[in-house]
Amino acid sequence: MKIKTGDTVMVISGHYKGTIGEVIAVSPRTSRVIVEGVNMVKKALKPTQDNPDGGFVETEAPIHVSNVMIYDQKAKKAGRVGYKGTGKDKVRINKKTGNEIKEAKK
Repeated sequence: MKIKTGDTVMVISGHYKGTIGEVIAVSPRTSRVIVEGVNMVKKALKPTQDNPDGGFVETEAPIHVSNVMIYDQKAKKAGRVGYKGTGKDKVRINKKTGNEIKEAKK
């Protein structure tokens, strides 16, 4: 997958179309990503010792990777991910703007 954890992406289809957020988690096996503030769902929590009242929690649900594009903050444009260089010099670029995509800090 060309989208990685920490990338800034724009949602290009669905209810959250046009929303910009950071990728929290990536699941290559299912081709899905979790984007901050996108596809919010409510989950019921049973009462536990830590949370004796239980209740509802809003959390992000995964969306398919085909519904997001990498977003360039400087140019304010979304584009596909490409690669430039070979071997150790290989870097990801935004195909629309040509700018290098900075690797997220781990």
